[in-house]
Amino acid sequence: MEQLFVIKIGGNVIDDEKNLAAFLQNFASIKAKKILVHGGGKIATKIGEQLGIASNYVNGRRITDEATIDVVTMVYGGLVNKKIVAQLQSMQCDAIGLTGADANIIPAVKRPVKDIDYGFVGDVVKEKIGVKNLKVLLGNSFTLVIAPLTHDGKGQMLNINADTVASSLAVALSASYDVRLIYCFEKNGVLENVADDHSVITLITKEKYQQLLEDKKLFDGILPKIDNAFAAINSGVKEVLIGHANDLLQNITPDTKGTLIK
Repeated sequence: MEQLFVIKIGGNVIDDEKNLAAFLQNFASIKAKKILVHGGGKIATKIGEQLGIASNYVNGRRITDEATIDVVTMVYGGLVNKKIVAQLQSMQCDAIGLTGADANIIPAVKRPVKDIDYGFVGDVVKEKIGVKNLKVLLGNSFTLVIAPLTHDGKGQMLNINADTVASSLAVALSASYDVRLIYCFEKNGVLENVADDHSVITLITKEKYQQLLEDKKLFDGILPKIDNAFAAINSGVKEVLIGHANDLLQNITPDTKGTLIK
């Protein structure tokens, strides 16, 4: 089965032009089929503040009101996505920038209001991921760069969690490719002590995860990554790697760094 890397980039790497350029150079050099899913939260927050729109998070997830959905659509689907695509083109990597609305690759529904109203936030309809259209693009040697946005089928754009997008794509494509899901950010992996960059937990099993949650050793921002990693593993993805963006080229090999989740 042909190899496919689904790689998610976010955090401070997107905010730092030098770090992002170095990461993209490494990403572009990967010969296998590849998909890059990106966030861009701090840029959206900064531009939102310039427009007088405050950001609000609960459990590491953005609350997306009417003003915020416009901001994230502009920033994620426009500014961040096209800058990444342009840089990859300069590195002889034939990239195409997409949201989940394009070619209906990531259908979603607006998250129902329970304890928290997340606003215009979508929950991915995982069984309806547009695998056929994704395979057409990948089969024509395009590198896909996907922004964490989609639509509800009724003309409304929705904000979706980039970690969830990466996980959902990895699961949907695992029937057609040998998929490795890699979450890249500015830390060396999942840390036992958030203040100590060397306290990397090299392996997390379900039992270990429950213990870490009970001991309150994980910071909010890492929880969606681990939840999505286990969601992928429970649905057929063999393993997920969470590691530093600088370690990307090592983490596409069997000798990985960072945190392995299996």
